[in-house]
Amino acid sequence: MQLTDARDIKADPATVWAALLDPDVLKACIPGCQELTGSPEEGFEATVVQKVGPVKATFKGAVTLSDIVVGESATLSGEGKGGAAGFAKGSARISLSPVAEGTRLGYEVEAHVGGKLAQLGSRLIDGFARKLADDFFARFQGVIEGGEDGGGEGEAPAEVAEVKKGWLKRLVSR
Repeated sequence: MQLTDARDIKADPATVWAALLDPDVLKACIPGCQELTGSPEEGFEATVVQKVGPVKATFKGAVTLSDIVVGESATLSGEGKGGAAGFAKGSARISLSPVAEGTRLGYEVEAHVGGKLAQLGSRLIDGFARKLADDFFARFQGVIEGGEDGGGEGEAPAEVAEVKKGWLKRLVSR
């Protein structure tokens, strides 16, 4: 499955870049994320609970960053194992470019699944993957723009609201 899209975020590229590397922001924006630990330099480990059609699983996996051009682009690659449900792996190439309203965040996502998940059929999996990506970037945009949830299906849960309150202050005080 491949997906390409972009979002215009009302913040400068440096702010968007800092949020992309902040584990608290990422945890709040990843739908179903129960735990996220690590750092951009060493990679992140995550536990995510997802339900795809009739299959619900807890995925444990790792995410690494590569091809980093500070403040401009990076590739996030990850793989998660969901036990009997199967596995999911993929990558997202993210690019930032300044626009009049702030920053255009472009992304190209490629994902693959195996095991029971793959048996659900490509239409169901592709639709789920598209919704997951849309939810993540809607939540991410809401956190950065402070007070907006990105709208639609990706409305920010309580933990996203909590991150909105403090992530920028933490960033400035570093």
